[in-house]
Amino acid sequence: MKKTNFYKFVTLLSLLGTLLVNNSCAPGGQGAVNLFSVEQDIQFGKQLRDEIANNPKEYPLLDPAKYPRAYQILQNITNKILNSGAIEHRNDFEWKLHIIHDDKTLNAFVSPGGYIYVYTGLIKYLDKEDELAGVMGHEIAHADRRHSTTNMTKQYGLQVVLGAAMGQNPGMMKQILGGLTGKLVGLKFGRAAESDADAMSVQYLAKTDYNCAGTAGFFEKMMAQGGQQPPQWLSTHPSHENRVNDIYAKAKELGCKATPIANQNNYQELKRSLP
Repeated sequence: MKKTNFYKFVTLLSLLGTLLVNNSCAPGGQGAVNLFSVEQDIQFGKQLRDEIANNPKEYPLLDPAKYPRAYQILQNITNKILNSGAIEHRNDFEWKLHIIHDDKTLNAFVSPGGYIYVYTGLIKYLDKEDELAGVMGHEIAHADRRHSTTNMTKQYGLQVVLGAAMGQNPGMMKQILGGLTGKLVGLKFGRAAESDADAMSVQYLAKTDYNCAGTAGFFEKMMAQGGQQPPQWLSTHPSHENRVNDIYAKAKELGCKATPIANQNNYQELKRSLP
């Protein structure tokens, strides 16, 4: 190794050591490190947004002009969460809402950079506005806490930083972007990130008029239905029962309301406004 590169290597190791210490309690669990910038989260999110928009067969997006009431009600739910005062990147990300017309899929996700996607199947499956708000709070937390790029750091980060410092692999960022599109890489999370998103959902909703433990209602319904196949995004998560217990414990810790809002008329109207 050349002397110049050796000093670069030592400097890089020192930098990574500092990052590990400073991020020991970072979102995503003990020792989680994110070497990507907020601007790169936004870049990844825009690329995913464009990929989804150009793939209507897999992601049939509802046109807001044709379903204005559905978007209005869902946007109101989203705004309560975003304006709770607890979203770190409220003004950094676009937080653009989309509804995917797929009644068979019980899912929602928020890409890096804050692009929000909610499936009609999830909306129709749930019974209460609080439950949907809880799930949306959970997904918004994944974006706000930057769990996707934390995952990508684990997968690519060291190689990217080493390559940049050593003048190698100049096309690595292009490779990451290429691997990201079409596969939604980084949108599946481990136990630590899921627990963090659950806890943050409670924290977000605690600053609204929603039941702050709204997410628990989703898992309780899944458990009550026993053998129903869980959505893909739940397949590697902690057990439903443990998550419900942890959500209620967080609500108790925060001293926030854990009862549903009285008026559910808007939610029933949301369901009726969908195709």
